[in-house]
Amino acid sequence: MPSNRPKDGPSLRTATLFATTHWSVVLAAGHGGSTSASEALSELCRTYWYPLYAYARRTGSSPEDAQDLTQGFFEHLLGSRLLTSADASKGRFRSFLLRSFCNYGVSKHTRAARQKRGGGQTILSLDVAGAETKFAGDLSDTHNPEVLYERNWAGAVLEEAMLQVERQFAASGRGRHFKVLRPLLQNDEAKGAHAAAAKELSTTEATVRVMVHRLRRRYREVLNEVVLRTVDSPNEVEEELRHLLEAVQA
Repeated sequence: MPSNRPKDGPSLRTATLFATTHWSVVLAAGHGGSTSASEALSELCRTYWYPLYAYARRTGSSPEDAQDLTQGFFEHLLGSRLLTSADASKGRFRSFLLRSFCNYGVSKHTRAARQKRGGGQTILSLDVAGAETKFAGDLSDTHNPEVLYERNWAGAVLEEAMLQVERQFAASGRGRHFKVLRPLLQNDEAKGAHAAAAKELSTTEATVRVMVHRLRRRYREVLNEVVLRTVDSPNEVEEELRHLLEAVQA
């Protein structure tokens, strides 16, 4: 039976998701939006702070200064009129954040900035130790800071999508299934991998293959949703996905 939904244009689900894009959150917060918009923006900051932190480190800031700079920037983002000048038509959300971060001042004296912000009070708790461990892996990267930022941003998007899928599995009582199946997403042809997973889950290898297929499909759906929230139009999702995958492989 043919569908009554028009072939052209985004689906209702896509339209609903796009109504809560990061751009819409930014614009709502910038124009005195609801408390929920501010909370969503805060969550956005917690999700994507590392790419900016790593950018500051790569451009010469010490761990302490990079931490102060990143925290100060997000306080500036959340509390200033900067958001009122945000224009989704001028580029990707990731580009807006980096451009704003650079304008805020990668080279400014962050100790003095921290004192001006209230003697070290922070609105965003950063796992600097974890960030430094991660950044240590970036030290061998010979790309410029902008390319490294793009790669870290792509990594943050991919990780956020995976975390959302993990939460969904946990909420439905399938947390153990996710833990066993996740390694197979990237390497499901490893010798004995399906047999080991089948034994762990007390099922058959054929069932495991079906589970992996469904998990991969669900991850792709969630990834599309995460990416959708960072672009100006639903029509840009595929292009942005290609860019992210290229950035990760750079």
